[in-house]
Amino acid sequence: MGTKNFNRRQFVTAASLGSLAALSSISPAIAIESNSAAEYAKKEKPTWKKIGNTIYGAKADETGPIGGGKGYTKVITSGDYTVDTLESLIDALAKAKSGQVIFIPGDKIIDMTTFIYIDKIMLKIPGGVTLASDRGHNGSAGAQITSDSLDTPGMISIEGPGVRISGIRLQGPNSKRYLDHHKRAFGPGGPGHTYYYKFPTSRGIITKFGNLEIDNCEISAFANAGVSLQKGTGSHIHHNLIHKCQYNGLGYGVSHDEASSTIEFNHFNENRHSLAGTGRPGCGYIARNNVELGISLSHNFDMHGGRDRKDNTTIAGTTMEMYNNTFLGPQRAVVIRGVPQDKCEVHHNWMPTHKDAASAVRAEEKTYTTNNLYADGKVT
Repeated sequence: MGTKNFNRRQFVTAASLGSLAALSSISPAIAIESNSAAEYAKKEKPTWKKIGNTIYGAKADETGPIGGGKGYTKVITSGDYTVDTLESLIDALAKAKSGQVIFIPGDKIIDMTTFIYIDKIMLKIPGGVTLASDRGHNGSAGAQITSDSLDTPGMISIEGPGVRISGIRLQGPNSKRYLDHHKRAFGPGGPGHTYYYKFPTSRGIITKFGNLEIDNCEISAFANAGVSLQKGTGSHIHHNLIHKCQYNGLGYGVSHDEASSTIEFNHFNENRHSLAGTGRPGCGYIARNNVELGISLSHNFDMHGGRDRKDNTTIAGTTMEMYNNTFLGPQRAVVIRGVPQDKCEVHHNWMPTHKDAASAVRAEEKTYTTNNLYADGKVT
């Protein structure tokens, strides 16, 4: 790609691998409008149940349907800058100030493949700026930003607090599991991490700043993580479809390092772990009103412990709360691989494929699993 009338290195940043690799009434049924999500919804599935006055599982709010899309009420349909090519997007990122919106029309595809393959650089969104398209508005699928380069260290870098990404389809290069490669690397006598990381990985959105909002997006096909929260607090990930991040050994929908967030009203499917964390002090999340649609390589919500980091502690994050989520698949719902500094609470979730807490949650001290709805209508 040429560099017409701008210096693209001023508006993108070199990708960093980061530290994450070290890391009773029934509700309305799921209705997913996204074309790529339609395959998940061959049969309608309920997302919540009410027993007495208590709701178990994920129930949509007034903002719109779980997973966003058609019916989402906070769609952005215009901006201070309207762009339709990679060059015009880079140019707008150079000019935009806090409080301004860069809008990509919903029928546009911005392909970053050569940009990433050659230069290994990412789009930079300045603090306070919104990057948006119109997913769900008048049938729009939302603009797509894509990379086909297997070595995609990152597509979007957040350069300050208060950024919003809304209504975008962010598609990475790798939706596969590569089970054989993982087995060769880590099986008996395998060469381990050095061999494993000879195969390139990919990430979507990366931030070291807080108060990031990602809403009404479709994020898919990243080998490492669709969203990588490295530092910061107050991030809000809501009303998205996040799927096919399932490269074995990594494969995270949303990952946390020394970061915390609120994650709600999302659809997850075909991730290795939809939510994950390194478990370092300060790492944690609130997860509520999310739906696991049923396909997963491993357990759904995860937090690493000191044994994973090999730091001679048992610390598994600081504070986690997971409530009113629906887990439709057979994989274990939650695994906390150590002891939280504060606590982890797992309550009011609906787990119709699990018979009891022992089959749904694996954890150690300071994780409290109470008042969840399991198979056969059992609440414990």
